[in-house]
Amino acid sequence: MSIPLSVARCARLPAAVAALALIPLATARASALPDDEPATLDRVIVTGVRPSAVLTFETDPRLPRQPVPASDGADYLKTIPGFTAIRNGGSNGDPVLRGMFGSRLNLLSNDGSMPGACPARMDNPLSYVSPDTYDRLVVIKGPQTVLWGPGASAGTVRFERDRERFDAPGLQLRGSVLAGSAGRNDQVFDGTAGNPLGYLRANGNRSEADDYADGRGARVPSAWRKWNTDAAIGWTPDDDTVLELAAGSGDGRARYAGRGMDGAQFKRESASLHFTRRHLGAIDALEASLYRNRADHVMDNYTLRDPNPDGAMPMPMASNVERTTVGGRIAATWRGDAVDVTAGVDAQDSRHRTRNAMGRNTYQHVPWSRDARLDNAGVFAEFTWKPGAGQRVVTGTRIDRARAEDQRVTTGMMAMPNPTPGEIRRETLPSGFVRYEHGVEGAPLGWYAGLGHAQRMPDYWELFSADMGPMGSVNAFSSVAPERTTQLDVGLQYRTRRLDAWVSAYAGRIDDYLLFRYDAGGMMGAMSSVSNVEARIHGAEAGVEWRPAPAWTLGGSLAWAWGENRDAGRPLPQMPPLEARASLAWAGERWSFGSLLRVAARQDRVAVDEGNVVGRDLGPAPGFAVFSLNGGYRFGPRAQLTAGIDNLFDRNYAEHLNLSGSADFGYPADPVRIHEPGRTAWVRLDLTY
Repeated sequence: MSIPLSVARCARLPAAVAALALIPLATARASALPDDEPATLDRVIVTGVRPSAVLTFETDPRLPRQPVPASDGADYLKTIPGFTAIRNGGSNGDPVLRGMFGSRLNLLSNDGSMPGACPARMDNPLSYVSPDTYDRLVVIKGPQTVLWGPGASAGTVRFERDRERFDAPGLQLRGSVLAGSAGRNDQVFDGTAGNPLGYLRANGNRSEADDYADGRGARVPSAWRKWNTDAAIGWTPDDDTVLELAAGSGDGRARYAGRGMDGAQFKRESASLHFTRRHLGAIDALEASLYRNRADHVMDNYTLRDPNPDGAMPMPMASNVERTTVGGRIAATWRGDAVDVTAGVDAQDSRHRTRNAMGRNTYQHVPWSRDARLDNAGVFAEFTWKPGAGQRVVTGTRIDRARAEDQRVTTGMMAMPNPTPGEIRRETLPSGFVRYEHGVEGAPLGWYAGLGHAQRMPDYWELFSADMGPMGSVNAFSSVAPERTTQLDVGLQYRTRRLDAWVSAYAGRIDDYLLFRYDAGGMMGAMSSVSNVEARIHGAEAGVEWRPAPAWTLGGSLAWAWGENRDAGRPLPQMPPLEARASLAWAGERWSFGSLLRVAARQDRVAVDEGNVVGRDLGPAPGFAVFSLNGGYRFGPRAQLTAGIDNLFDRNYAEHLNLSGSADFGYPADPVRIHEPGRTAWVRLDLTY
């Protein structure tokens, strides 16, 4: 099995940050323009997303995007300033926001949680999300909401599908096809039929690509193939009521340049039940949902590669892991002239099991072994008070009761006896925030300041995957403490008919930050350990968007993150470098053209501990700049053709947040970053009815 990972990055603050307001680096528009400005979003390719509300970013993930439209949820998030991703290869990256990843990000699809099963995070939750099949992506940065589950210290990410009532019998169809370099080809279909009493919706996608070539022309193992299909039936007896039953499945495979194994199976099974009732007496809205999500993941070293006789795993071997998560949520909203309240409860039960064996497909005949059960039940409430015109005070609180049970009999590759079999950990975890907003709705100039606190139970990856816990402990399960984050978020927004500008900044303290270390040497081979340290973080994002004429948009964004391990007095791992994006777009009645420049600064602040890898930092990384072009043509209201060339000048570069290449594919033993795709061309046709 591949080892646990937490690829790390560290950032620095060059002098240019002081002048960020002078740099035209805002994102391409992603929300409605003022009423007197013509909307052209549906005619351009999205290269970035700007805030739609305080600390909230919302966009339509079905829209064409540059770089080449995303194959997974983590890839699409990179259009939002502050997001990066740990690259595994061509697909299934692990999302990172402001240097934080894992369960510090609450990742939801249709309000349900689907945590991956791999202890090495090969199948993170967004590996099972195809953005093209969702109607809306909503991101809330920082611990500034309590409505969507526990532990979201870095932020909350929600991929959502709409539930709409038909006024009359009708049919809605949407589809797209995409072709590109390296054998990339995608197909997406989404159809809904309905009448005033209900609807039936079905959607699906298929996406695949071959290994890509980097800027030197070298082949990078990165091929993938995946598919998803979902269906929902809804009952809508009136304008205020929706009852929906949905189910879906999917599967895929992916080659990984930076791991000792590939993902040979990403099987998904999902089912959900959702109920919404509006205007229910004094209750403005009542929502209830149930879900069951199952991830069945296979890792092996023989389906998509040949075992390396000189490597660490010379014989064919496979590991099969499965995780089933059942949960639900009930929330009610009351709205008044001065006060709005949303309150409710949520819960989930997640069970994990595993099996592995030497030889091709022999694991299928090995009985399953349960190793973990994780539960959480929470109660939450969020209040919005409007004391005066243009003013809002938003506050929320939640209390979670978390439980983790160690069901392992043995641990490690050598099957050593587990020192904590059957032990149960229980934690009570309070979280909350308070935020003041002034003039952020309707006024040209607005600002906000919010203080949030989130306590996070260690997740499966942190409790069960590490070989060792803190020094002196028997293992990680018995000893690592919950993580506690306290963070201040402030921001300023300016919006006029032709100019939008925004800046947000944050500063936080993380008590008992869960830090991974990886020791590649020793008699037992590669070993990982996890422990708690004291940490602090701060950073900023900013953007400007200027519309000098109705058809023109000039913009960009800037993102910077910084972190420190206070116990060791050295950088915190996986901090991204300073990154800037600049875009120029023109959109006419039928034609549109655009360009995107992405620049990342050199990263020297890295966490390297006497030759051992800390949080998967691989050492300093050089900066780079990548330039891309895009264009589109609208045939009419039902058809649009878009195309792009990414990395136009065929630059050879690698992200700082990265895995080291596997020796199975010819990479040297010393850490070498996996390089990104070279010049890439793609074309996409969208059809609607």
